[in-house]
Formats: sequence, structure tokens, C-alpha cells
Amino acid sequence: MFSDTPATPIPVTVFTGFLGAGKTSIILSLLPQLPKDYRVVLLKNEFGDVQVDSQLARQSSLTAVSEILNGCMCCVLVGQMKTALLEILEKYHPDRIIIESSGSAFPATLAFQIRDLERETSRALALDAIVTVIDAENFAGYEDTSVTARMQAQYTDLLLINKWEHVTPRALDDVLEHLNTLNDLTPKLRCARGASVAPALVFGLDSRLFLDPATAPAQPLDGAHNDEVETATLLRGATPAHTHVHTDACTHTHDEPAPAPAPGEAEAEGPSLDEPALAAALGALSKESVYRVKGFVRLAGNPHARILNWAFGRWELSPAPDEDGDAGSVQLTVMGARGEVRRYAKRLAAALGATVA
Repeated sequence: MFSDTPATPIPVTVFTGFLGAGKTSIILSLLPQLPKDYRVVLLKNEFGDVQVDSQLARQSSLTAVSEILNGCMCCVLVGQMKTALLEILEKYHPDRIIIESSGSAFPATLAFQIRDLERETSRALALDAIVTVIDAENFAGYEDTSVTARMQAQYTDLLLINKWEHVTPRALDDVLEHLNTLNDLTPKLRCARGASVAPALVFGLDSRLFLDPATAPAQPLDGAHNDEVETATLLRGATPAHTHVHTDACTHTHDEPAPAPAPGEAEAEGPSLDEPALAAALGALSKESVYRVKGFVRLAGNPHARILNWAFGRWELSPAPDEDGDAGSVQLTVMGARGEVRRYAKRLAAALGATVA
């Protein structure tokens, strides 16, 4: 299969970072800066099965978006990443593959899977870099309780400091000091305002990490770290907008939009939902217990679906593709601390006239 392996391998760049750090925004900021004929495929690992970030990515210049859902591909779904990468290599043969890991992924396990593929494919693929995105506004809070967040900061080729414009210079110095304690040798780069970075700073790094399996850091491989984050799904309306059924571990590729439901197929139930009501409901969430809320909403007076992204108290609405066909007025995934998130998800659902699935 790989007898005609090219002299130059396809580089693979892995983006890690805790939930809400801004990985998707940074990846999407890179794409317009690349040559128009430069072909990039994104392999994305999502919590839950509400494919919000992938919908955003499909509006970009990406050649394709492949998804691994409902688990972490460094442990629970180990092996699926390698299968997905081989499928991308065979079907698209892009100029670059970008992997966006879930917020709970250990970078070392992902890197070793790519190193294995380097050998198995005679370097048709090669690890270019592990890039960790740090949320300067919230890192001090979740780093104290998350082993994953610390390991993401320790085992990386580059630390991108995002959201630094939202903190004071003193608070930023504290974050940088803490990062230097965890990892004093890795370069630390502040993103431009708006989660933007130049491709030349993150591509072509030719990572030297994890070349030898004996250098693997000690880490749980039984999926225990995945228990740091619990998810809940909120629905209001009939059928979720994404209509095919997922197994517990589902991988598929989108290079064409999913078919939209027929008009009127799913009418929202409950009281009218407008933007002030949405803002009030989101404002009641705890930043200590809820890390991220993302999904689709359809507000009163507007038939078009909007994509909601909430992270640690900050949120935005953006247009959704295929908006006229979105089914139901609420389809959200709520992510947060295990044992706490469902309590807040129920409160959010009550405020939005939704139910917790």
C-alpha cells in the first residue's frame, strides 16, 4: 500500500489544550493564511455527539473534516486515530493533517500512535509538532485539579498563550511563571488578539518528541483521566439536527453537508427563547463546575440556527451552516467537572425549556 511513499512525508500537527482554550479558533485562523492550493484535512476528537466545531470547520477552506466522537482517542478510543489517519492518507493525500484532540487527551499517547504510523507507512506520515493552547484567563483554576492540563503543558513542542488580553499583566506573569515551572524549555508564544497565529510559527517544527517509546511519561491508559470531564446533552424540540445514529465510538468524515430535515419537521416546544433569556441562563452557570457549553440554538423571531460557544463565562453566537434545516431550538453539549455538571445542566435546561437527554 505504501510502496510509492513520497520522499517528503505528510506532516501531522497535533493541537492539544484543555476545554475552551481556543483550539478550534486558532486552527481556523491559520487556514486563510495558507496558499489557496494547500490541502489540509482536520481530524477532530469531540466530546458527545453535537458536532459544533466541525460544523464551523466545514465553512472553512479545509479539504475535509474527519471526526472521532464520544470518547478520548488517546485511551478509550485508542487505535481509531490510526485508522482515521490511514483513511485520510489514502482518500485525500493532503499537504498537511491537523489533529484537534479532545480537552482531556494526553499528548504522549497521541504522539506515540503517530510515531508508530511513521514506521508502518515508511514515513508517508510524520509528526511535525504537538502544539498546546493555554487559556491564560482560566489556566490557574483548572490546572490545580486536572492532571491532563499539567501533562498537556509539559509534553509539547510549543505553548500558545491564548486569551491573554483578558487578564492583567500581573496575572499573565503568574501564568507564565507557572508554565515555566512545569516546562521551562518549551517556547511560549502569545497569540494575536482574536486567537490568531502565523502558520510559520506552528508548522515545520519537525518535532523530536517521543522518538523513543522508552521515553514515554507515566500516564494512565485505562481512560481514568477521561473521568475528569463529564458531559450532558440538552435538547429542546424533536429530532436532533444530526440525524444519523452514533455508536459509543463513531468515526466518520464530512466532505459534503449532511441532508437537512424537511421544513417544519421539528418545531420547538416550550416558551419563546430569545437572546436575553439565553444570556440570563448562561450567566447562571458556574465557571468552576462547567467548563464548556456548545451546540445549536434557534432564537425567537429568527428561523436560522446559530452556533453557541460558551467557555468559562464567555460566549458567542455565530451562523450555522444549513441553518434553515436545523431541527429543534436547542441542541447543546454541556461539559464540566464530574459529579457537578448534570446539576448545572438541569438548571440550564429548565431555564431554556429543554430536557437533559
